[in-house]
Amino acid sequence: MAPISTNNPIGEETEVKSGGFGGPPWGDNGGGSSDDGILAPFQEEPKSAERIKLVVWFLLLVVLMTFAGIIAAYVMVSTNQALEWRPFQLPVQIWLSTGLLFGSSFAYEVSHRLRLSGRQMGSRNWLLVTGVLGAVFIASQVLAWVSLYNQGLYLQSNPYAGFFYFLTVLHAIHVIGGVVALGYLLLRAWYPTMDDEELTARNAWSKGVGLYWHCMDGLWIVLVMLLAFWK
Repeated sequence: MAPISTNNPIGEETEVKSGGFGGPPWGDNGGGSSDDGILAPFQEEPKSAERIKLVVWFLLLVVLMTFAGIIAAYVMVSTNQALEWRPFQLPVQIWLSTGLLFGSSFAYEVSHRLRLSGRQMGSRNWLLVTGVLGAVFIASQVLAWVSLYNQGLYLQSNPYAGFFYFLTVLHAIHVIGGVVALGYLLLRAWYPTMDDEELTARNAWSKGVGLYWHCMDGLWIVLVMLLAFWK
C-alpha cells in the first residue's frame, strides 16, 4: 500500500502506514503509524477506562490494608520488650533498590506524558526503561536476601528479621505483578496506531498501571523508613 501523507500535531508532514495493535506497522487492518511515532493526542476515555480504574483501586485497597495490618503488628512487636528483638543494619542493596524504584517511577511518568502528547515511540521506549528498572529492583532484592543469609540472619533468627523478610518479599511479589502489567502495556503499545479506540484503550491502561506502580513506589518508601528507623 502506498504511504499516505498526513500532518502531525506539530505541523510537520509525516508518513503514515497502515497497521495496528497485534502486528507490525504494515498491513491492511487497524490504524497507522508515523516514522517518528508522533500522532494526534486523544481526548475521550472509553467506559472501560472507568472499569480499569475501579479494578486498580480495589486491588490497591486490598494491598494497602494487608500491609497496614502487618505494619501495625511490626510496631506492636517492636515496642514489646518481652520479645527478643535484634534489629540489624539494612544491607546496601536496600538503598540501591530505593533508587531504582524512584527511577522507574520517573521513567513511567515520562512515558505516560509522552503518550498523552501523542509521541508513541518515545513513550514506548521510556516504558521499556521502566520495566528494566523494575526487573533490576527485584534482582537487587534477591541480592539483599542472599547477603543477610550469608551473615546468618534467617527468617526465624528473631522477630525483626522475620518482619524484614516478610515485608520485603511480599512487596517484591506485588512489584513482579506490576512488571507483568508493564510487559502487557509495552507489548500492546509496541507499534504506533492512529485508531482512536485503541489509543484511548492504551491511555486507560497506562493510567491504571501507572497508579499501581507509583503506589508500589510509595509503599516501598514507607517500608524502608519503618525498617531503617523504627527499631
